[in-house]
Amino acid sequence: MNLETVPQVQSSASSKGERTKARILDAAYDSIIQKGFAGTSIDELVEATGITKSGFFYHFRDKSDLARQLLVRFLAEDDAVIDSLKARAEQLVDDPLQQFLLFLNLYAELVDEMDALHPGCLVAAVVYQEQVFDAEVRRLNSEAVMRWRERFLAWLEAIDRKHQPVTPLHRLALADALSAIVEGAIVLAKALDDRALMGRQLRLFRDMVKTTYGVA
Repeated sequence: MNLETVPQVQSSASSKGERTKARILDAAYDSIIQKGFAGTSIDELVEATGITKSGFFYHFRDKSDLARQLLVRFLAEDDAVIDSLKARAEQLVDDPLQQFLLFLNLYAELVDEMDALHPGCLVAAVVYQEQVFDAEVRRLNSEAVMRWRERFLAWLEAIDRKHQPVTPLHRLALADALSAIVEGAIVLAKALDDRALMGRQLRLFRDMVKTTYGVA
């Protein structure tokens, strides 16, 4: 055997395993968002992804482990999107207030470009169904929401060091409002079958921030 081929074989096997795991996570996300965690079965995921049950347990210890890994992936992807938009805003303008306003506009444009309604937020699914998730999933979920708060609160504090609000400002409430608007917009958009609703709500929040700081 040519030893130079061994890493390639291992890499191929690893890539195949990663693709299989990704398919399981994708199927689990769709099912949990549509039917809830309790209504999602391992047998269903095995059938949907065309693997064996032993194949499922190769990647996940049990259903709770699946939920933990799915939430970790979801949060990482969500953070990556926010980080990317924030980085773009910071590259284009120097002022923190203008960065925040540009970030909100970029976020609105991003959701406008979605081909379909947002399928749903896994964080909200865990909150609504917390009794069926284990303590670790609930902890990860709470920490994620707190990170959202701290991220936007730090941005608002940076803004306040350079700009004086012209209307009374509760920074914590304003930081939480962005998460509340995004989560609420996902629900409303699905309920009303209105794909443009998320973008409108983000732009409304942007207008509220502009009013708070007296931006024309």
